[in-house]
Amino acid sequence: MLYTRFFLMLLGMFYLSTTLLGAQDDYSYSYIPKKVYENQLFPVTIIDTTEYNNNPKFQFETSSDVFPLFKEPLLIHNGNSLFYTFYFKASKNNIYIPRLFIVSDNVDMSLEPQNIPVSQLKNIVNFCSVIATDMKIKSYQISNYDENSHLVIFSIEANEANLEDMRLGSTETFGLEYIKREYAKVKAEFYIVLPASQKILEFNYFNTIKKQYISLQIPTELANTSVVSQSDLHPKEDSFEKLKKYTFIILALFSLFMFLIKKDFFYLVLGAVSFITLLTFYIPHKKICIEQGAPLYILPTQTSTISTNIDQQFETMLLGVRGEFKKVEYKKGIIGWIRDENICKD
Repeated sequence: MLYTRFFLMLLGMFYLSTTLLGAQDDYSYSYIPKKVYENQLFPVTIIDTTEYNNNPKFQFETSSDVFPLFKEPLLIHNGNSLFYTFYFKASKNNIYIPRLFIVSDNVDMSLEPQNIPVSQLKNIVNFCSVIATDMKIKSYQISNYDENSHLVIFSIEANEANLEDMRLGSTETFGLEYIKREYAKVKAEFYIVLPASQKILEFNYFNTIKKQYISLQIPTELANTSVVSQSDLHPKEDSFEKLKKYTFIILALFSLFMFLIKKDFFYLVLGAVSFITLLTFYIPHKKICIEQGAPLYILPTQTSTISTNIDQQFETMLLGVRGEFKKVEYKKGIIGWIRDENICKD
């Protein structure tokens, strides 16, 4: 009898241990960086190999001062496995990822804390303080800021990037606005005031995949003392507008030519539609009246820097609209945004 009870106890302990080991195998860290750099954004990924797929709840140890940027992880399906990714930002000291508790209908377990060493990057000239897996300038705009300076505004798109730490050169007139982060992907708009004599804005970011500094450049010479782009931060649209105009001119002439030869009513209709569409490109911009003293914002955001104030009431062309902001040209080459509340009242 004693041997039977002892055997059953051993059998129960074996079953309990295998159950716990099986639970430990259900969730595990599939990726933890071996080292990171100061201020770097980095992922930590957990793999779920269970067949339950019953929306587990994740909770890092609350006593820790290290926590992910988002409470909910990024979920990616890959075959029969699920990957949950949290994003963290490194500080100056080694990163201690706290214990992670995982609870679901079938699992109640935790993953051990993880220590990640933090390294220092070698600082180089024109380093903008951004560390990323990728970073691109999507569009840019150049306008006059004053008699001696140009205002450069550009849109940035990056992955696993600390754009909030971005710095350029020794000038104090710069800023980052309209920053939007969605897990690894981040977008923002940056502005900087440069001397009118400066022809190129060049800066470097550190690419964590290539393990090297990557240079990005923006030409900052203002052609014909006018704004490079009248569009909403999309300078390449000007060339596209010209292409569309030429296309409809050719299409209208071709349709007229074919109508004279074929006498087919279809070509007459096609030519008329092309001509009417072409006329829309030459319709003048709507004019609006701006109140005296109205602030001219650099960007169409609530927290944007004010570049100047309107010295007297005047009428100008409406160049664009974004929400409650209207894009206008104040003086020759000086472009900015006016709030709706600063438009003249009837």
